[in-house]
Amino acid sequence: MDLPHNDFKHALAAGKAQIGLWSSLSNSYCVEVIAGAGYDWILIDTEHSPADLENVLRQLQAAAPYPTEAVVRVAWNDMVTIKRTLDIGARSLLIPYVQTEEEARNAVAYTRYPPHGMRGVAGTTRATRFGRIENYPKRAHQELCVLVQIETELGLKNLEAIAAVEGVDGVFIGPSDLHASLGYTGETANPKVMPIIDEALRRIRKSGKAPGILTGVEAHAKHWLEVGALFVAVGADVGILARESEKLLAKFRS
Repeated sequence: MDLPHNDFKHALAAGKAQIGLWSSLSNSYCVEVIAGAGYDWILIDTEHSPADLENVLRQLQAAAPYPTEAVVRVAWNDMVTIKRTLDIGARSLLIPYVQTEEEARNAVAYTRYPPHGMRGVAGTTRATRFGRIENYPKRAHQELCVLVQIETELGLKNLEAIAAVEGVDGVFIGPSDLHASLGYTGETANPKVMPIIDEALRRIRKSGKAPGILTGVEAHAKHWLEVGALFVAVGADVGILARESEKLLAKFRS
């Protein structure tokens, strides 16, 4: 059995914009619904959701029949967490709160087998199709997509060094935490921060890596795609369910 091709990773490398949807409901049935909607990628969140490892496995299985790439945001830049997430079959990861070149190097190393990294070797995992992919440990990195998340002022200062790390495929700007780090907690579109985000996306693109971001505002998403963002989540399942259910009820109440 050959190593499955990661269309999402290669589209980013080719400069082709990828439109995504965030998923924090932690439910495989919901993932199956949105995976069939036609997005280029969906984000399975474990940082700000109740999802555990077995739950993520079920979500990956639900997404598997569809061409949408399931990107998993791990809860932390942690060797054990990343190893276990890769072993259950995730091949695109978003790693939060990366602030320095060293942290970016560690993130990549946790996805690579020795001698190039520190990922533990197991022969019959879902990632290896239970031992059916020939030479998986030597070739896995070819189809793994490593995305690191910058969401602090320190991360912005180190942006070029982070983006330059070999093995980093893309750099994601976390707008909510970045606002908080810059003194605007609870805001996601402060006029003082928006130009900083624009410039960060341009800096990432200039560094030769794919810039990414999340927003539920259509105008912002279109603007950031024009700025040069290549993987943009244009909404979230929780937000869609909450707001649309409220809109429906409002039609029947004065």
